[in-house]
Amino acid sequence: MQPMVMQGCPYTLPRCHEWRAADQFHHSSSLRSTCPQPQVRAAATAPAPPQDGAGGSCLSPKLFNGSVGAAGPLEPPAMNLCWNEIKKKSHNLRARLEAFSDHSGKLQLPLQEIIDWLSQKDEELSAQLPLQGDVALVQQEKETHAAFMEDVKSRGPYIYSVLESAQAFLSQHPFEELEEPRSESKDTSPRQRIQNLSRFVWKQATVASELWEKLTARCVDQHRHIERILEQLLEIQGAMEELSNTLTQAEGVRATWEPIGDLFIDSLPEHIQAIKLFKEEFSPMKDGVKLVNDLAHQLAISDVHLSMENSRALEQINVRWKQLQVSVGERLKQLQDAHRDFGPGSQHFLSSSVQVPWERAISPNKVPYYINHQAQTTCWDHPKMTELYQTLADLNNIKFSAYRTAMKLRRVQKALRLDLVTLTTALEIFNEHDLQASEHVMDVVEVIHCLTALYERLEEERGILVNVPLCVDMSLNWLLNVFDSGRSGKMRALSFKTGIACLCGTEVKEKLQYLFSQVANSGSQCDQRHLGVLLHEAIQVPRQLGEVAAFGGSNVEPSVRSCFRFSTGKPVIEASQFLEWVNLEPQSMVWLAVLHRVTIAEQVKHQTKCSICRQCPIKGFR
Repeated sequence: MQPMVMQGCPYTLPRCHEWRAADQFHHSSSLRSTCPQPQVRAAATAPAPPQDGAGGSCLSPKLFNGSVGAAGPLEPPAMNLCWNEIKKKSHNLRARLEAFSDHSGKLQLPLQEIIDWLSQKDEELSAQLPLQGDVALVQQEKETHAAFMEDVKSRGPYIYSVLESAQAFLSQHPFEELEEPRSESKDTSPRQRIQNLSRFVWKQATVASELWEKLTARCVDQHRHIERILEQLLEIQGAMEELSNTLTQAEGVRATWEPIGDLFIDSLPEHIQAIKLFKEEFSPMKDGVKLVNDLAHQLAISDVHLSMENSRALEQINVRWKQLQVSVGERLKQLQDAHRDFGPGSQHFLSSSVQVPWERAISPNKVPYYINHQAQTTCWDHPKMTELYQTLADLNNIKFSAYRTAMKLRRVQKALRLDLVTLTTALEIFNEHDLQASEHVMDVVEVIHCLTALYERLEEERGILVNVPLCVDMSLNWLLNVFDSGRSGKMRALSFKTGIACLCGTEVKEKLQYLFSQVANSGSQCDQRHLGVLLHEAIQVPRQLGEVAAFGGSNVEPSVRSCFRFSTGKPVIEASQFLEWVNLEPQSMVWLAVLHRVTIAEQVKHQTKCSICRQCPIKGFR
C-alpha cells in the first residue's frame, strides 16, 4: 500500500478499502465461536458476542417447537429464570446498539464536514485557473496558491485523525459486502442496522479520503504548472526586451541611410557591401522573433493568453521586424539597380552613343530605344544603325545573292568593328562571363557586359582608340535585330556566340569548328536535332538582311539531311564530316564562305589600270 503524501506534509493515510480487511475474518469467526445458535430473535441479531456464555443453555429449539425435553416440561421457576435472563440480554443488546449509534454518529458529522470542506477547496482551486499572461499577475497567483496550500496542509492533521478514527471504528465493527442493495424497513434487525451504519461510515470515509488525495495531488500539479508558466513568461519577457533593444539599434542604423540619389556612383559597391553586412549582422533576430512567437504559442496551448500589454509588445516586435526586413530588402535592391543602371557595368555610359536631338532610353525589360526630341518619335534602332541600313540599300543592285549578302555583312562587320576582333579574344570573354552553357539565356545587361569587355580588350590588344559606347550600342542593336526582333530582352547564349563568331575577323574554318563544338556532345559528335539548332541560329544572320529566301528559307531540315549523308548511316555526325559538307558550300551556309572571300579580296592588288580613273594597280574588287 502506497499512501498519498502531499508535498511538504508529513502525514500519510491508508486507503479506505483496506480498513476492514485486517480484522473482518477474526471478528466473524470469534462471533461464531463465542455465540451458540440463537435461541430467540433478539439473540440472533446481536452484532457482537455476549459477555457471559452461560445463557446459551437456558433455552433450546425444542422449547419453541412446543416439545419437551427428556426430563419433561420445565417447572415455572425455571421458566421465569430463563425469561429473566433473556430480558437481561435484550437490555444489554439495546444498550450496546445505542452506544454504537452514538459512536457512529460522532464520526458521521466530522466526516461530512470534511467532505464539504474538501469539495469547497476543490472548487476554489479550480477557480484559480486559467492563469493570466503577465509576470506580476502570475507571481501574485503563485503567492495566493502558496497560502492555499498552507491552508490545506494545516487542515491535514485533523483530517488524518478523523479518518484514523473511522478506520479504528470499522476495524471493531466490520460489515459484510452486499450483493444487492437493501432498502431500509421497520423490520431491519439490529445486526443489519449496525452493519448499515458501518457501511455508511465506510462510504463517507472513502469519499473523504479520495477527495483529500485528489486535492493534494491537484495542489502539487497546479504549483508545478504555475512555476512552469512563470518561467516561460519570464523567458518571453526577457526575449522581447532584448529584441526591442536590438531592433532599436537596427532602426537607428536605418535612419542614417542616405537617399540613393545623393550617393556617388563610385561608392555604390561599398554601400551594397555595407547593406549586406548589416543584413547578416541582424539575421540572428529572425531566430529571436521565432522564439518569442513559439513561446506565446506554447502558452496559448496551456490556456494562458498574454496580457494586453504583452500582446501589444509582441505584435510591435513582429511589425518592426517585418518593416526592417522590407527596408533592408528594398535598400539593397535600389542600390543594386542603381549600380546596374549607373555603375561601371551599366547602360548609363551608353547614353553618350547618341547625339542631340537623340536620347537613349531604357524600357522596363532593359532593352534600349531611342527618342528623337526634334521629330518627337521613338524607334528601336540606333540612329547610326538606321543610317547603316540605308547604305545597305545601295548594294541591292548586286546580282548574285551570296555576294550581295556578303557585301552587306561586310559593311555591318566594319561598322561594328568586329572585323578587328579575333575568335580567340572572343572565347576569352565568353569564358570570363561563364557562357560555356549554350542553353543559358542572357538578358540585355549580360550582353552589354560581354560586349563592353570585348571592346575594351580590343583596345588593349590592338592599341587603337575605339568608341566603346557606340560600338557596344551598335552591336547590341544588331544582335537584338537578328535574334530578338520582338525585343523581349532575352537571347540564348548560343545565339550571342553565333552572331559574334560569324562577324569576327577569323578564318571561316576556325569559325565553323567553334560553332560545331557548341552543339556537339562530349565525344565531339552532333545529332540531327542539335545540328538543326545550329543551322537555325546561323540562318538568322541573312534573314535579318532580307536575304533568307536565297539560302533555302528558314526551314533547315533539307540542309540537315544533306549534311548527314556524310555520316555513313550513323545517327551522329563528326566535326570532320561537318567541315567536309560545309566546304561544298551548301545553300544555307554559302554566305559565310563568300563573306570570307570578300574580306580577303579587299586586300588583293590587281596590276592593271582602271578604265575610268586610270588608277593602277586596282585594290579590292575589279
